[in-house]
Amino acid sequence: QLQLVESGGGLVQPGESLRLSCVASGIIFSIERMGWYRQAPGKEGELVARISSDGSTNYADSVKGRFTISRDNAKNTVYLQMNSLKPEDTAVYYCNRYPSIINLGYWGQGTQVTVSS
Repeated sequence: QLQLVESGGGLVQPGESLRLSCVASGIIFSIERMGWYRQAPGKEGELVARISSDGSTNYADSVKGRFTISRDNAKNTVYLQMNSLKPEDTAVYYCNRYPSIINLGYWGQGTQVTVSS
Protein backbone atom coordinates (compact mmCIF):
# COMPACT_ATOMS: atom_id res chain seq x y z
CA GLN A 1 0.00 0.00 0.00
CA LEU A 2 1.04 3.56 -0.60
CA GLN A 3 3.37 5.15 1.93
CA LEU A 4 4.82 8.64 1.68
CA VAL A 5 7.50 10.16 3.90
CA GLU A 6 8.22 13.86 3.50
CA SER A 7 11.24 15.63 4.97
CA GLY A 8 13.35 18.75 4.64
CA GLY A 9 11.12 21.42 6.08
CA GLY A 10 12.20 23.97 8.63
CA LEU A 11 12.25 27.58 9.75
CA VAL A 12 13.96 29.96 7.34
CA GLN A 13 14.11 33.68 6.70
CA PRO A 14 12.56 35.33 3.66
CA GLY A 15 14.74 34.88 0.61
CA GLU A 16 16.32 31.67 1.80
CA SER A 17 15.99 28.19 0.30
CA LEU A 18 14.87 24.71 1.31
CA ARG A 19 14.83 21.38 -0.45
CA LEU A 20 12.01 19.00 0.38
CA SER A 21 12.18 15.27 -0.25
CA CYS A 22 9.46 12.66 -0.41
CA VAL A 23 10.11 8.94 -0.51
CA ALA A 24 7.28 6.82 -1.83
CA SER A 25 6.71 3.10 -1.42
CA GLY A 26 3.96 0.67 -2.26
CA ILE A 27 3.52 1.99 -5.80
CA ILE A 28 5.26 1.69 -9.15
CA PHE A 29 6.78 5.10 -8.66
CA SER A 30 8.27 5.51 -12.11
CA ILE A 31 4.90 5.52 -13.85
CA GLU A 32 3.12 7.77 -11.41
CA ARG A 33 2.49 11.47 -11.78
CA MET A 34 3.51 13.07 -8.50
CA GLY A 35 2.75 16.41 -6.92
CA TRP A 36 3.71 18.63 -4.05
CA TYR A 37 0.80 20.17 -2.20
CA ARG A 38 0.61 22.56 0.71
CA GLN A 39 -1.88 23.65 3.29
CA ALA A 40 -1.57 26.78 5.38
CA PRO A 41 -3.61 27.30 8.56
CA GLY A 42 -7.14 28.35 7.75
CA LYS A 43 -6.65 27.98 4.03
CA GLU A 44 -7.60 25.45 1.40
CA GLY A 45 -4.96 22.98 0.33
CA GLU A 46 -3.36 23.72 -2.99
CA LEU A 47 -1.23 21.99 -5.58
CA VAL A 48 2.17 23.63 -5.73
CA ALA A 49 3.88 21.64 -8.45
CA ARG A 50 3.53 18.40 -10.33
CA ILE A 51 5.74 16.16 -12.39
CA SER A 52 4.78 13.52 -14.88
CA SER A 53 6.45 10.18 -15.45
CA ASP A 54 8.28 11.68 -18.41
CA GLY A 55 9.62 14.54 -16.29
CA SER A 56 7.38 17.29 -17.57
CA THR A 57 6.45 19.79 -14.89
CA ASN A 58 3.79 22.32 -14.02
CA TYR A 59 3.69 24.96 -11.28
CA ALA A 60 1.21 27.13 -9.47
CA ASP A 61 1.54 30.74 -10.53
CA SER A 62 2.49 31.70 -6.98
CA VAL A 63 5.69 29.63 -7.07
CA LYS A 64 6.61 29.73 -10.73
CA GLY A 65 10.24 30.72 -11.18
CA ARG A 66 11.07 30.05 -7.52
CA PHE A 67 10.28 26.36 -7.01
CA THR A 68 11.53 23.37 -8.96
CA ILE A 69 10.09 19.87 -8.76
CA SER A 70 12.19 16.89 -9.77
CA ARG A 71 12.23 13.14 -9.34
CA ASP A 72 14.69 10.28 -8.99
CA ASN A 73 12.92 7.10 -10.02
CA ALA A 74 15.82 4.94 -8.85
CA LYS A 75 15.22 6.25 -5.34
CA ASN A 76 11.43 6.48 -5.51
CA THR A 77 11.86 10.09 -4.47
CA VAL A 78 10.36 13.38 -5.55
CA TYR A 79 11.99 16.68 -4.59
CA LEU A 80 10.90 20.27 -4.29
CA GLN A 81 13.64 22.88 -4.43
CA MET A 82 12.27 26.11 -2.99
CA ASN A 83 14.21 29.31 -3.54
CA SER A 84 13.45 32.92 -2.65
CA LEU A 85 11.01 31.81 0.00
CA LYS A 86 8.33 34.23 1.13
CA PRO A 87 6.25 34.34 4.33
CA GLU A 88 3.22 33.33 2.28
CA ASP A 89 4.95 30.04 1.49
CA THR A 90 4.51 29.04 5.13
CA ALA A 91 2.49 25.82 5.21
CA VAL A 92 2.66 22.09 5.74
CA TYR A 93 3.94 20.55 2.52
CA TYR A 94 2.85 17.12 1.34
CA CYS A 95 3.60 14.96 -1.63
CA ASN A 96 1.19 12.56 -3.23
CA ARG A 97 0.14 11.18 -6.53
CA TYR A 98 -1.39 13.66 -8.94
CA PRO A 99 -4.20 14.37 -8.85
CA SER A 100 -5.03 14.14 -5.16
CA ILE A 101 -7.19 16.16 -2.80
CA ILE A 102 -5.82 17.13 0.59
CA ASN A 103 -7.70 15.43 3.44
CA LEU A 104 -9.14 12.83 1.05
CA GLY A 105 -7.53 9.42 1.02
CA TYR A 106 -4.05 8.63 2.24
CA TRP A 107 -1.54 11.36 3.02
CA GLY A 108 1.82 11.27 4.75
CA GLN A 109 2.69 13.35 7.79
CA GLY A 110 3.90 16.29 5.73
CA THR A 111 6.78 18.61 6.52
CA GLN A 112 6.37 22.07 8.04
CA VAL A 113 7.87 25.03 6.21
CA THR A 114 7.91 28.31 8.09
CA VAL A 115 9.24 31.48 6.48
CA SER A 116 9.65 34.27 8.97
CA SER A 117 12.09 36.99 9.89
